[in-house]
Amino acid sequence: MREGWEYKKLGEVCTIERGGSPRPITDYITDSEDGINWIKIGDAQEGSKYITSTKEKIRPEGIKKSRFVHKGDFILSNSMSFGKPYILKVDGCIHDGWLVIHDNNEVFIKDYLYYILASPIMYSKFSQLAVGGVVNNLNSSLVRKVTIPLPPKSTQLAIVSELDKINELIRLKKEQLKDFDNLAQSIFYEMFGDPVENERGWEVKTLGEMSTCITNGNTPKGGSLVYVDKGILFLRSQNVWKNRLDLEDVAYIDEATHQSMQRSSLHKNDLLITKTGRINTENSSLGRTALYIGEDNTANINGHVYLVRLKKDVPAKYILYILISKSYYELIRKTCVGGIDKRQLNLNHIENFPIPNPPLEQQEVFVRCVEAIEHQKAEVQKAIADLETLLASRMQYWFE
Repeated sequence: MREGWEYKKLGEVCTIERGGSPRPITDYITDSEDGINWIKIGDAQEGSKYITSTKEKIRPEGIKKSRFVHKGDFILSNSMSFGKPYILKVDGCIHDGWLVIHDNNEVFIKDYLYYILASPIMYSKFSQLAVGGVVNNLNSSLVRKVTIPLPPKSTQLAIVSELDKINELIRLKKEQLKDFDNLAQSIFYEMFGDPVENERGWEVKTLGEMSTCITNGNTPKGGSLVYVDKGILFLRSQNVWKNRLDLEDVAYIDEATHQSMQRSSLHKNDLLITKTGRINTENSSLGRTALYIGEDNTANINGHVYLVRLKKDVPAKYILYILISKSYYELIRKTCVGGIDKRQLNLNHIENFPIPNPPLEQQEVFVRCVEAIEHQKAEVQKAIADLETLLASRMQYWFE
């Protein structure tokens, strides 16, 4: 315990309430100007602590069946990727996958409360309290019981200032990564033109013609109940992003399950493409493509991911940059099938993707440029990892 600090249960200093959903929600979604912002996890921008806008609205009569929240309120995800806090920059309604935290007596500097709620220590506390089987859940009564440090506001400001400086360095490094990605894309367009318009008249082949195997994985019998703590990497759509694999929420399967799914066992340089998702969100899971660079037969995929195994003379990174281009993003949106809420790429869509095929020598020159950029990116990514470790250690110092 630090001298001059108080230690309070969160429920002693804040009001904590659960959201609610008018049902069926489809009856309440509206495009009307008088609609109420309907706040969902998809409205949170990656890496941001704020929710500044929503993609959907509900009719005003839905308010009484939901929970209305205000600018400046904190909301906390309470299921699935539970325990993630956000500060609202908009008024609106929240569903029952959120908790709202009101600092009615203004005992916290807003950013100080955010850093506490976002800290690894708090996540650990939430994890211990969370209930549920396959999906952990937090409820308001559990969150009220969590003890948090409450220093004087001058100390809160000093802590926020220190953590903000580290976060700003992380932000700048991440901007560097975006610049590198944009550079690679600009080099592609300069060398080959638009991959969909193909204004330079390159020979066009289908992705199927350039591949030895295109298939999707399966969900093993028993679903998530067969996941194990360690074993064969099992990649799902939430792991496959644009030109990267995110292993933060990765699952594992045992060797026997993996052997029963050999058709979708991954090889080095397989392309992974997500199969399903919505098309009206910036981070839509539909059609995201990444390159698997692990060892052969040490990973597998579920039914929401396709693998594309290219012929040996086809440079995988050349194909990757076609599939992650803005032009292909629009092509995928036009090609996919399904309803408003969920769209899908079928196997024949993937097989028939048109791929410009300039001379192999030019493709290989582009790949060498990309690999030089990736080397620089790796150095920046290491710097980001070091800064994130520093941030976590400083949070632990202040909040433990």
